[in-house]
Amino acid sequence: MSSAQTEPRQRLFFALWPDERVRSALKQTATDLLGKRIKRIPADNLHVTLAFAGAVTAPVRDCLEAAAGHIRCPAFDLCIDHVGHWPRPRIFWIGPTHTPPALWTLAGQLRTALGECGLQTETRPYQPHITLARKISKAHFVQHGTTQIDPVHWSIRRFCLVESVTDPRAASYQILASWMLEE
Repeated sequence: MSSAQTEPRQRLFFALWPDERVRSALKQTATDLLGKRIKRIPADNLHVTLAFAGAVTAPVRDCLEAAAGHIRCPAFDLCIDHVGHWPRPRIFWIGPTHTPPALWTLAGQLRTALGECGLQTETRPYQPHITLARKISKAHFVQHGTTQIDPVHWSIRRFCLVESVTDPRAASYQILASWMLEE
C-alpha cells in the first residue's frame, strides 16, 4: 500500500456559514415548512455549499487554503426566498430565486481552485441551496410544501473551509478557516 493511500484524509468543503440571526431565521423557516414531526437537518449544520472537495490529504488542504486566500470577490447580499425538492436524492431545500453575480463568481473561483489543487470538479451547474431535510418524498412535498416563504436576508461577508465528520448517527461540521470578501 502506498503512503498516499494510508495518509489521513479530511472531508472538506467550502461554504457560506450563517451567523446566529440568519441561522435562527432558517431554523424557523424549516419548522414552518416541515413541522416538528419531520426529521430536519440540525440548525447548527445549515449552510450553503460553495464547492465540495471531498476526502483530501494535508497537502491538498494546504493548497485549498492557499488558493482561497487569493480569491477576490465582492461581499454581497443573499435573499433565501424559494423552496425546492429534488426527487432522486429526496432532498427538501430552500435557496435564492435570484443568485447574485458575486455568488456565481465566488463559486466559480472555488471550483477553479479545486481543479488547480488536483481535485475533480463538479460538472453540474451550481445551484445554491440550504438542505432542510433528507428522505422527503415528492408526495410529502406536494401535500405539505409551499414555494412561498418569508424571505431570509443574509449579508455575505465571508466564506469558510469546513470539515465534515460523519458517524453512523449524523454529520457534524467544523469551520477550519474563513476568508473575508471585499467590501
